Amino acid sequence: MEKFRTVLDFCLSHQKVIGYSAVSLLTAASERLFSVVVFQCPCNSWNMYYGSVFLLVPALILFLLGCLLNVRTWRVFTGCCAPGRCCHFIHMRRCCRYSKVLWLVTVSTSVAPLTWIAVALLGASFYECAASGSSLIQKHLCKGKGTQCHEQVARMPCGGTLSHEVKEFLSFRAQSQVLGWILIACIMALVLVVTCINRCRSPVSFLQLKFWKIYLAKEKELFESKAKEHATKLAERNLKCFFEFTDPEQFQTPSNKDWQQISSLYAFNTKRQYYSMIHKYVCANRGASIKSTEGDMFSPALGFVDGTDIDETGTI
Repeated sequence: MEKFRTVLDFCLSHQKVIGYSAVSLLTAASERLFSVVVFQCPCNSWNMYYGSVFLLVPALILFLLGCLLNVRTWRVFTGCCAPGRCCHFIHMRRCCRYSKVLWLVTVSTSVAPLTWIAVALLGASFYECAASGSSLIQKHLCKGKGTQCHEQVARMPCGGTLSHEVKEFLSFRAQSQVLGWILIACIMALVLVVTCINRCRSPVSFLQLKFWKIYLAKEKELFESKAKEHATKLAERNLKCFFEFTDPEQFQTPSNKDWQQISSLYAFNTKRQYYSMIHKYVCANRGASIKSTEGDMFSPALGFVDGTDIDETGTI
């Protein structure tokens, strides 16, 4: 039991890393399954289109699915152009802020698509099929060798025979695997550089960031609990009035404006420090706008406040 608890604590303390790793492993397994079971290169003039579709279209689908499932996406778009309200995107400052949030969405949802492309390049089947059908590559390899050489190159993924001269220039599988490793190395280098820059520009210290994530995890947990409790009481009151034909009792609940204020995007303020929009709302005068105040700044290091990618134990 003690060992199980240790494993559970480890999983909770590295929830974000384990989550991304699980997504990457599932994507890699799906790619290998598609490559072995579904993919069959036609070995004709369709090679280029067929291989490119299997290499890129699943990555696009995974990216769009990630955007649909990302909380930040709907925090930005929900109600931004509601009837009777001026579309928020016409305001330059809000547009800039929303662009930064959408950039964070793009980065976080790119894990699965880039994993698919990297694993597919290492496997080489998709690239080999697409490259063998490229008219530019065929012209380069078969210069002065006639149309029969073009057909031989197109049949290469299916085990077709090639002339000795063409074989000397043909290394699609090696090219694909080299590109795959280069892509992985570039992604890891970019992640390291961006993380270092964000941490260097963080307006708060390392331990305060740790505390901040602990606070957000607890606030989220308590919010869901209190919201269920509040909704239960409201539903019980309404149903009681409906079935017993009685007048409803006074019931205090947040207004639409209150919900809109705590749902707006977070901005860090050096003069008045708040850990979330709820924290900012309860510390401000009720009814006063909290969406934008003097001294607000938007730090990429605090982008986790608008999302849900926080570890339950607050580790960074």
